[in-house]
This record gives sequence, C-alpha cells and structure tokens, in this order.
Amino acid sequence: MVAVVGTSQLGTDQVSMDLNSASTVVLQVLTQATSQDTAVLKPAEEQLKQWETQPGFYSVLLNIFTNHTLDINVRWLAVLYFKHGIDRYWRRVAPHALSEEEKTTLRAGLITNFNEPINQIATQIAVLIAKVARLDCPRQWPELIPTLIESVKVQDDLRQHRALLTFYHVTKTLASKRLAADRKLFYDLASGIYNFACSLWNHHTDTFLQQVSSGNEAVILSSLERTLLSLKGRSIGTDNVCRDRLEKTIILFTKVLLDFLDQHPFSFTPLIQRSLEFSVSYVFTEVGEGVTFERFIVQCMNLIKMIVKNYAYKPSKNFEDSSPETLEAHKIKMAFFTYPTLTEICRRLVSHYFLLTEEELTMWEEDPEGFTVEETGGDSWKYSLRPCTEVLFIDIFHEYNQTLTPVLLEMMQTLQGPTNVEDMNALLIKDAVYNAVGLAAYELFDSVDFDQWFKNQLLPELQVIHNRYKPLRRRVIWLIGQWISVKFKSDLRPMLYEAICNLLQDQDLVVRIETATTLKLTVDDFEFRTDQFLPYLETMFTLLFQLLQQVTECDTKMHVLHVLSCVIERVNMQIRPYVGCLVQYLPLLWKQSEEHNMLRCAILTTLIHLVQGLGADSKNLYPFLLPVIQLSTDVSQPPHVYLLEDGLELWLVTLENSPCITPELLRIFQNMSPLLELSSENLRTCFKIINGYIFLSSTEFLQTYAVGLCQSFCELLKEITTEGQVQVLKVVENALKVNPILGPQMFQPILPYVFKGIIEGERYPVVMSTYLGVMGRVLLQNTSFFSSLLNEMAHKFNQEMDQLLGNMIEMWVDRMDNITQPERRKLSALALLSLLPSDNSVIQDKFCGIINISVEGLHDVMTEDPETGTYKDCMLMSHLEEPKVTEDEEPPTEQDKRKKMLALKDPVHMVSLQQFIYEKLKAQQEMLGEQGFQSLMETVDTEIVTQLQEFLQGF
Repeated sequence: MVAVVGTSQLGTDQVSMDLNSASTVVLQVLTQATSQDTAVLKPAEEQLKQWETQPGFYSVLLNIFTNHTLDINVRWLAVLYFKHGIDRYWRRVAPHALSEEEKTTLRAGLITNFNEPINQIATQIAVLIAKVARLDCPRQWPELIPTLIESVKVQDDLRQHRALLTFYHVTKTLASKRLAADRKLFYDLASGIYNFACSLWNHHTDTFLQQVSSGNEAVILSSLERTLLSLKGRSIGTDNVCRDRLEKTIILFTKVLLDFLDQHPFSFTPLIQRSLEFSVSYVFTEVGEGVTFERFIVQCMNLIKMIVKNYAYKPSKNFEDSSPETLEAHKIKMAFFTYPTLTEICRRLVSHYFLLTEEELTMWEEDPEGFTVEETGGDSWKYSLRPCTEVLFIDIFHEYNQTLTPVLLEMMQTLQGPTNVEDMNALLIKDAVYNAVGLAAYELFDSVDFDQWFKNQLLPELQVIHNRYKPLRRRVIWLIGQWISVKFKSDLRPMLYEAICNLLQDQDLVVRIETATTLKLTVDDFEFRTDQFLPYLETMFTLLFQLLQQVTECDTKMHVLHVLSCVIERVNMQIRPYVGCLVQYLPLLWKQSEEHNMLRCAILTTLIHLVQGLGADSKNLYPFLLPVIQLSTDVSQPPHVYLLEDGLELWLVTLENSPCITPELLRIFQNMSPLLELSSENLRTCFKIINGYIFLSSTEFLQTYAVGLCQSFCELLKEITTEGQVQVLKVVENALKVNPILGPQMFQPILPYVFKGIIEGERYPVVMSTYLGVMGRVLLQNTSFFSSLLNEMAHKFNQEMDQLLGNMIEMWVDRMDNITQPERRKLSALALLSLLPSDNSVIQDKFCGIINISVEGLHDVMTEDPETGTYKDCMLMSHLEEPKVTEDEEPPTEQDKRKKMLALKDPVHMVSLQQFIYEKLKAQQEMLGEQGFQSLMETVDTEIVTQLQEFLQGF
C-alpha cells in the first residue's frame, strides 16, 4: 500500500491506494514533470518533493522505471528520484527513513531482471544499486553478489552486459570504503570473487579474439564491450570503430602491467624478461612495423623506462648490502641489456624516433608558434611520443653510458662538416643526432671537446642561412643551450653572443624563439659575466622586444617576456638606457591580455625586474604601475586568484625602490586589510610591504592607516602561528624604531599584550625575544609612554607599579638568553640602564641583574683594537660612506638607503654602550654617595665587576 498526497490537478486528498493505482497517479505527475511548460512543471516538481517521504513512494518509482513500455524521459526521471531518495532516506538514522520492510522489497526488485534496453538508464540503475550496496552489502543484502555472478553467466547478451555493468559499479563502490571494518568485509568479498573475475576476463577476451576474424562488427563490438567491463568495468558507447576499441583494450592491458610494476616491483620480477622482450621487439625491431600505434609505443617505452630506472632493481654499491630480490632483478636486467640490444635501441631512438616528422615540419611552416609551444611542453606534450622517446633515451644513456657513449660519438663523427642543403634526409638525421648529443650533455662531459666542436663545427653551421638549413640552425643553438652550463669556456661567450645577435634576426620565427631560449640559459648560467655581455645588450634587447611584438600566441609572448625579465635581472641598472620601448609597450600588452591571466603574470614578473633595474627612476612608471598593483592585489577582483602573488612582489619592490611617498602609492594600501584577513601563504610578503611603508613615510602612513592596521594585528595575534606573531611584532618594533613618539601611540592596543607576555614569561624564545625588543624601544626612546603603560598594566594586574616593574626587570634578566640578535641584546642593555640613576628601592634591588645584562652586552659588541689595546663598540656608525658594490652584488635600493639613515638616528648604533654604562654608573654614584654606591656594587658578582672594570679602562 502507498499513501499519496493529492494535488489540485489530481483532485485527491491524502488517501491509501494499491500499487497500481498509486503508479498511475505518480506516473501522471512524473509525465507533467518532464514538460517544458513551467506552469505544468513547477507544481509537478513540488508534488514529487512532498511524496519523497511517503511510505511506498520508492516502490512506485521502481515499478515505473522497470516498465520498458513507458516513455523514456519519464523512466529516466523516476530513476533519478529513486537515486536521490537513496542518498537522503536509505540510512536508518535519516529523518523519514524508509522502513526495513520497504527496503527489503526494493532490494529484491532491483536485481530481479538485468534487462534494461536503454544504456543511460541501465547505467543509472547500476549506480543506484551500487549506492544501496555501499550501505547494505553484504550484511543486509547477502544475495547481491551471488545474484550478479549468476546473471553474468547467462547466455543472453543484454542481461550479461547489464549484470557486468552493475558488477563493476558495485565492486568499485565497495572498494572505495575506507573504514577498517569495511575494508575487511571487502577483502573477504574480493577473495571470494577474484578467481571468478579473472576467469570472466579470460573468457570474454578469448571470445573477442575469436570473433575479430568474423568480420561482423556488431558482434565484435558487443563482445569487446563485455571484455572491457570484465577487465575494468568500463562501458563504451557503440559509436566507436572496432580499431578504437581494440587499441583501448591493448592500452588497458599495458596499464595493468605498468601499475603492477609501479606498486609491486618485486612481484613483477618474473615478468621483467618477457616485458622487455615484448616491448623492445615491438618498438625497436621490424616486428612492430604496421601494427603498432602511438599510445602503445608510449606505453611500451614507459615500461622499459620504469624497469631501467626502478630503484628496487638497483643494487647497492656494496653488493653484499643488497637484498636477494634486488640482485635477482638486476641480473635479469643485465642479461637482457646486452651490447647489441643497447646499441640497437640507441640507434633506433636517434635515427627513427628523433627524426622530425612530416606533420611536425608542416606545423613548423603553417603554425611556427604552435610548433614551439608543442616542442617546449604544451598541454598535450607529456602525452605525445617525442618527449617519451627523449626521456627514455636520457634514462638509458645515463644507466648504460659506458656502453652507449662510443655509439653516439661514432654517430657524431660521421656528421662532421656541412651538410648538403638539398639532402633533407641528411639534414634531419644530423638534427636527430645533435638532439641526442644535447640530451646526453652531462654524460658526455669527459668525451666531447665541446669548445673545439663549437668553434670548428657548430658556429659555421649557424652561419648557413639557406632556408632548408633552418632545422639545423634551430637545433644547433638549442644544443649550445644544453651545453652552456655543462662545458663552455667563458672566453667563447662573446662569439656566442655575436651568433645570438645574428640568429635573433633570422628569417625563421622558430629559430628566433629557440635563440631567445638559449639566451636565457646563457644569462642564467653561474659563469655569466656582465662585462662580456654589455657590448651586445642594446642589440639583443632591441631584437627581443621586436620578437615580443611580432609573436601573437599568449604562450610565446610569456616565453619572450620571461627571457627579457632574465636579461633585465642580470644587468640590473645597466638596462636603463634601453627600456623605453618596453615601458611604452607594456601598458598596451596589459590591456590586450585582459582575458589571459598567465600572460599578465609574466608582465608582472617583467615589471618586478624593471623596477629593480630602474631603481628610483621607477617612479616614472607609476601611472601604469600603481593601477596594475591595485588590480592584482584587490581580493574583490576575480583576477587576483592568478595575479596576487606576483602583484604583492611588485608592490614590495616598488616600495623598496620608491624615492618618496605619493598619494597614489599611499592609497593602494587600502587593499591590505582584506589580505591580512586571508591569512594566506602571502602573509610574509604583506608584512614586508607594511614595513616598506613604515620606512618610506612613517608619520603619514601611521596617521592614515595605523588604527585599522592595529585592529587587524589584534585579530591576527589571536589565531596566528608563532612565526606569524613574530612577524606582526617586528612591524610594531620597526614602527617604534622609526617613529618613537608616534609609534607607541598608534600601536598602543598591542603593547599591553606584549607587556603581559613578558610578565607571564612567554615560553617561545623567539616570541619572547621580540617582546623584549618592542618593550626595549618603548623604555629607551619614550620614557613617558612607558610610565603610562606601566600604570595601565598595574591596574590590570592589581599590583603596585614598582612591584610590576620589578617583576618585568626580573623576567627580562632571566630570559636575556632568548635574545640572539646582537642589536637586540645591546638594546636590552641600553633600555634597562636607562632606568638609572634611581633611588627607587625596586630598581636598586634589581641593580645586579641590570649590571649582568650590561656586561653581557659589552661582551657582545666590544672589540679590541690590536694597535691600542683598547675596546670599542663595533655597532657604532658615524658616517654615511657608501659601501662599494661588487659586480655580483645588487646596488642598494632606496629602502636600503633609508635604513642606513635610520641607523644613524638609532641609539643602538649611535650610543656607545661602554660610555653609556660609565655615565649611568657615575650618575648613580653621585646620587647615592660613595658608600651607598659601593654597597650597591657589592650585590654584583665579583667576576662580573672585574670584567666591567676591564671594559671601562680609560674612563
């Protein structure tokens, strides 16, 4: 029986009716729910929603979607509602859960017949059976698997296929469960059906192979579908041709082997010999001609590569330390890879697989930019044959280089001198061999005199300007790029730069793009010398800019921009005379790339290096630069997902190189508050940017943004990591250092947090060190503010001010070892000494600790002058002499100069600790008198007093 809630259209109230009557009513509403008319559709959907929780509703749906005479769309909708009902109401604990009686009936009905004629509905039924199985099998549904196994054995093709489809979805779903008890159940289940699944696969595979020769495509396809389902449970549409099905089956077989080798290398050992024989025969001998296809070759090469590289098969240097399994596998490998086999593989890779194909040459002519993208790693690159052959060559050559080096050298030897431009095959062979020599550069280090080869062979080939020679011009400049960091004499660089200048003017676009790539590798190399490069800088930069303008593909523009960025980065300020054209072009390119965020990332990277190269002159870029930073770092704008990291880096270098604050530069800080709320991996850069503003214009910046920034910091400190706390507090410390009057006022809400952390003995040393650095600045440079803070904290702790001060000094002395930076250690000594002279009994009580810290500070900063034997404070800075910058060092930024100026106002660098101690002790002596002072000094350890006297000699 089923209770059905009527609608006005049905003209019924909530009544009970038998299954047939209920089916009629539900069928009518389902039909209305397939209507295109919303006036009909909406009420029907609402009614179905009401029925979802009614007892018997899903039995009605089962009755409808298993009735093959009904409209397909209605049956499809019934299946979907049934599937959604399983998700919502099948579990026992679900609200409005189905009764156990109804679930029993439904489970039986679902596996009564596997004869659904419509593929899409059959798939949905298989999925919903799997959903029920996930919840009920095997405990509440023990008959499911036996029923499926029996149904798979029937002779009826349709029933067999549908049962296989369901069998696949059920096993896949059960295998996905992760609880230990569920895994155990699945293990027990799998153990019982594994042999059956294997025999099923073997049976259908044999049947398929027998039917291939029949010529009846429909029969073959049907058989192949069952083969695939039995192997992987994969249902394939009937519109593919038989060859596609066969290729997919073969690929699946090879994938099984690859997965087996990857997951269980030692279990795979008995298959090593046969797998290598099979793969090498099909890929590197005549056996495979006419029958292999690209993906099969790729899979076979991957199989060979995985066997060659597998660490499980590589014995230790000391063979006795290797396991027997490893030694057995290694022995099989060595027996297979004989000299003739390795030689044939190497020659075949180079002379057959490395050759540029007609398709590639045509693409070169018709779509040169598309060709370069494919060659350098386009979206489909990793799945294609060429990179697979190159990786296999590299791995085999590395593993067996002693055997293969003479083979490759012999191939090189036969190609000496120029090649006839009319002999295209010879040109392509040379291109292939040069490719191999480039890929094996590191292995050939001791075997090839590359410098001589460059001068005598390669350089002349770059000068052959015939159009047919362009594959070799491109290959030779690529080859040089592969060797530049391996073996290339520095003296030869000017000759290479000359060649690059010429090739950047080559008539062929592919050659020019490849030349740009080699130029990048050259300037990136650790032996790069700016003085050698500068004579060619103007020409190269101009030609690279022309190439950037000429190319049209987003990927190519990104690539050329990256080369330009590398050049700018390496020559730094030397680029200034030549960047005018690029500076004018970038705003246009930015506008054109509105839909290409990755190209915009490349533009941001270029701007970063431009700003660093231009230094203070980068201010002239602000009309373009600042809106770019604004957009890239605005989290309310969708592009920020791609641009934020580079945008923040650009913002930072812009601040570091800014000669002064501007209203526009100050305004973009409005983007910072949402960035701090993100608490992302970019937080460190955000803190650097905040510090940049403090160093650039502390007063204006703090007056404008300190209140909001302080609120953000207070929120961050509640939930941030220890490292994050330190970064926040360093910003506060810098603000106090730069602006000791305004800084404490602006960050006043944070200082009680710091004071409390000191008093309570913060357990993390790095945090405690930062607390003491912040408080040291306040105590030393803004005494009146420290007094008001102490008064505030005394009220909070319900203590006397003197008692709280004593506790703070005691904790400071106790945790001094937490401070590792010499600047902060000196600051602590200066700050505590600033409390002297004092007649306050609490301070006098802590006098010993203050002196101990002071002497520690002297040990940190005092160095002995070997000529005079006297000590001096090594942290003192007395003049503004600019340090000499070597060629390898970057020149100081505007921010570096600001920090130097700040240091000249900082007591840590302007006050002699030795002099300061002397003056404070003298003042304390004058206040207390000789006898009182002597009593105070007697509280200090005699060894400390002795050390103090040594440091103060001469005063």
